Amino acid sequence: MLRKTLLASAIAVAMVASAAHAETLRWTRSADGLTLDPHSQNEGPTHSLNHQIFDTLIYQDMDVEYQPGLATEWFVHEDDPHVWVFKIREGVTFHEGQPLTADDVVFSLNRARHENADMRGLLTSISEVRAADATTVHVETHEPNPLLPNNFTNLFIMSRAWAEEHGVEEPQNYAAGEETHAVRNANGTGPFRLQSREPDVRTVLIRNDDYWGIDHYPMEISELIFTPIESAATRVAALLSGEVDLLQETPVQDIERMGRAPGLKNEQGAENRTIFLGMDMGSAELRTADTDDNPFADRRVREAIHLAVDQTTIQVAVMRGNSEPAGMIAPPFVNGYSEALDVVLPANLGRAQELMAEAGYGDGFRVTLQCPNDRYVNDEQICQAVVSMLARIDITVDLVAQTRSLHFAELAREEYDFYMLGWGVPTMDSEYVFNYLYHTKEGDRGSWNFTGYSDERVDELTVAMGQETDIEARNAMIEEAWQIVHDEIVYIPIHHQMLTWSMRDDIDFKVQSENTPHFKYLKFND
Repeated sequence: MLRKTLLASAIAVAMVASAAHAETLRWTRSADGLTLDPHSQNEGPTHSLNHQIFDTLIYQDMDVEYQPGLATEWFVHEDDPHVWVFKIREGVTFHEGQPLTADDVVFSLNRARHENADMRGLLTSISEVRAADATTVHVETHEPNPLLPNNFTNLFIMSRAWAEEHGVEEPQNYAAGEETHAVRNANGTGPFRLQSREPDVRTVLIRNDDYWGIDHYPMEISELIFTPIESAATRVAALLSGEVDLLQETPVQDIERMGRAPGLKNEQGAENRTIFLGMDMGSAELRTADTDDNPFADRRVREAIHLAVDQTTIQVAVMRGNSEPAGMIAPPFVNGYSEALDVVLPANLGRAQELMAEAGYGDGFRVTLQCPNDRYVNDEQICQAVVSMLARIDITVDLVAQTRSLHFAELAREEYDFYMLGWGVPTMDSEYVFNYLYHTKEGDRGSWNFTGYSDERVDELTVAMGQETDIEARNAMIEEAWQIVHDEIVYIPIHHQMLTWSMRDDIDFKVQSENTPHFKYLKFND
């Protein structure tokens, strides 16, 4: 029987919050959370904000190690390999006073399986969620699923009573622009309570002194003020002037400057995220191209683009060395990562032009590239570089760079021919990548596959790798699937992203590779 038991005494950080620390921390980054509805969007900045307010059953700490949250232990049922058992922490209350019960967990997991929920792709293996008693939840899967707990690290738990009171039993339909009570209001069990919320302007959180983990984490921040600032120059100026205390995702052109500035320091590390380009290869005709067919449907065109996009030049000229050119959409953290596939091909314009001619596009074509300008490090600048690189093989690219809220909403409506996307892997396993990005877009799978790519064998392997318990057999499935999509050039990898956080030098807080700051761990040096 597989069992994971982590009691309070074994939590990595076990220290009492000091009454002497009642400090405000002012935090900024380029992007706000898209919504406070905890199940609507599976997106990094949204999760980062919600992790301060809500808890998950299991979470990844600042070292990306799995730790107990609202579940104190989890294990496969001794009599049924299809059932995972989660023991729910006792004595926990929501911010508005409702006691946490197993029923809230059942409600939350089922809410996250709703068709409006972008989290549902993590829960496709589940057949039923039920409360065995007031503190025990059984999650039954169609087939044995060895990775199920890994899928719960961003799966936030809501109060059923609160959701029913405010008519938010179902998640917000983000793509349709729906506005509900849960979009701007929140009632979690997390380390901070929501005091006020002005989307894209300012969110104020105050320490939850009734937090179940108050004796286990530093909890030295009494007030957390989050101010998203889209302009890189303005964010940097705010830290230099003392208007903010911590800058997440320091612009690469300012890293050296911030490290030298009096009273400031940088914390750096590799991020669990790969930046890449996607293409609609499934439609008969592109929306924005000046052709009456779909050039992206031809593998030779995709290969030509791959050979024209010079990842090494982007690393040097755009990222100033703060990236790692990529050959696959999975960083080295992830199970299934392959050094043999994560190889960057040198730019080869001659061969790229030959391929374009062979495919019948020797004179090139015109197409629109959609790019966010406030989500990834130097995202718009990367896209500008791509525009210049593709012009060398006579692909004229019209660049549309806009705020991520518009970018992701339009992408979700499948309105793009050519787009930038970044992908992290919180489960640390390739199944997550295939489930969202490569599986045919149908039902709960392939929800971020906007390419039209569909391969029966890849679909079979994706489902199988979520059920196989034999490690060798499972890894062989993952290897086969990666080889297929690599050969097909489904996406154009750009690089694995690097992270820099800049902050006051009296702050003790290191970079987390998921780019999710858990502020309950932050300490102030005396």
